Amino acid sequence: MARILIIGGHGKVAQLLEPLLVDAGHSVTAVFRNPDHEADVTATGANAVVADIETFDTEQFTNLVSGNDVVVWTAGAGGGSPERTWAVDRDAAVRSIDAAVAAGVPRYLMVSYFGAGPDHGVDPADAFFAYAEAKAAADAHLRESTLDWTILAPSGLTLDAPTGRIDTEATEAATVSRADVAAALAASVDEPLTIRRTIRFNTGDVPIAEALRA
Repeated sequence: MARILIIGGHGKVAQLLEPLLVDAGHSVTAVFRNPDHEADVTATGANAVVADIETFDTEQFTNLVSGNDVVVWTAGAGGGSPERTWAVDRDAAVRSIDAAVAAGVPRYLMVSYFGAGPDHGVDPADAFFAYAEAKAAADAHLRESTLDWTILAPSGLTLDAPTGRIDTEATEAATVSRADVAAALAASVDEPLTIRRTIRFNTGDVPIAEALRA
């Protein structure tokens, strides 16, 4: 089984992902910033590492990811200032990708969003603009890397119960539960047909494993 490092390990999706990976037999380490969240993370079965990845340079990131088989990026600045959004969602993400390459980590899974890309269409006056630009840059950097990457781009996230089914053929964003996003991440780890693909999805009617292979 794989050694998996989750960056952003206290996020809502990450906390749903961690027990899925642990139950599948993987060795899971979760990285998060706030030491007060350690009990929440260890309760999922993951190993906890407290680190402020916003301040990490590439060498520190390389040390962090070294020895793992898979890096999963679920981190995010969570809104707030554009400066912090650039720092986390673009700059830290890019450094983590470069670090995975430097450390010889073969597999990298990025959580993005349905409309991400250079043609995201978000107005520069919109508060979401910095995030849209940051994700477009980080996703592009990952696609240009030598890693076995997968970008999962869910639509609007909900706290609904998992359905176990998604729609990867949709052309317009709708919604999908965080639990189904976590399940899609878990299923992607060992699914070679997801490698070097950007997979946009809503909730849907096709079982997750089947939808990811389509």
